Amino acid sequence: MAARGPERVSVLLPTYNERDNLPLVVWLLARTFSDSGIDFEIIIIDDGSPDGTQEIAQQLEKIYGSDKILLRPRARKLGLGTAYIHGMKYATGNFIVIMDADLSHHPKFIPEFIRKQKEGNFDIVSGTRYKGNGGVYGWDLKRKLISRGANFLTQVLLRPGASDLTGSFRLYRKEVLQKLMEKCVSKGYVFQMEMIVRARQLGYTIGEVPISFVDRVYGESKLGGNEIVSFLKGLLTLFATT
Repeated sequence: MAARGPERVSVLLPTYNERDNLPLVVWLLARTFSDSGIDFEIIIIDDGSPDGTQEIAQQLEKIYGSDKILLRPRARKLGLGTAYIHGMKYATGNFIVIMDADLSHHPKFIPEFIRKQKEGNFDIVSGTRYKGNGGVYGWDLKRKLISRGANFLTQVLLRPGASDLTGSFRLYRKEVLQKLMEKCVSKGYVFQMEMIVRARQLGYTIGEVPISFVDRVYGESKLGGNEIVSFLKGLLTLFATT
């Protein structure tokens, strides 16, 4: 099959209390796509943020136009996996980028994802903090140990053939993402890991691009004790069922 790159990229941006970060991440995305000559749309999936994120998103719709920015909110927090399923209903691109809205993922890496995809005709291109010149900035030792530990455990138990399982900055072919969504059962942070494990099971190809991950500047991290417990539970479930 001939390598076919993106004609249009849909970015799925789940938000919860991101009013300070959203205008900046949208501006960076719009500038990156325009500079690279890539057609794009940004789908903002806000889960009923009490801080006014939706009002900011509505203003951004007016500024950039509703063909570029689509606000598709939900009433409350319902988990990352279901946010992507919801957003994908409205996506018109043949490739989909998933990323965080808190500026920890810099849009400048997206053109590299696209180059990588074309180079190897990959189904998925995943940003990795653990290869090449990838890295993490702004985390304390505890966060680094949790992330490294989670990744190491996953590598040992699941042997997924990708170096960064818990990251959430990726480019997918739209039909591949849809197929994976149908298979995935996880909801929270385990969801990212399950996507890669299921992709390997289904024989999809995965390319990797080293990225620098920068801790959020504004707002609170959403990683707490509950997420860590549910991650470990999810990991063991995947180990038992895959």
